[in-house]
Amino acid sequence: MSIDRGQMETQLIRFILDELARDSGVEKLLPEDELLESSLVDSLGIMRLIAFIEQQFGYCVPSTDIVIENFLSVNAIVDYLSPRLAPDAK
Repeated sequence: MSIDRGQMETQLIRFILDELARDSGVEKLLPEDELLESSLVDSLGIMRLIAFIEQQFGYCVPSTDIVIENFLSVNAIVDYLSPRLAPDAK
């Protein structure tokens, strides 16, 4: 699957705001904003985010990759996913 970084960021931000941070009062999220530290996303939210990634992008996140560094921000998620979704990724 080939998707550009901007599209991926937009889809992730929309999901986080609409589904995970709906009751937080946050209306804007930048790709570099901290998700866990700011309490926008909790551990259950990470699992929902992973399910969204698997459904939306068709990539099954291995349990060994579910580490805080890969989910600190939308930028971190996109940095993690981009090489795995590249057309030549195996």
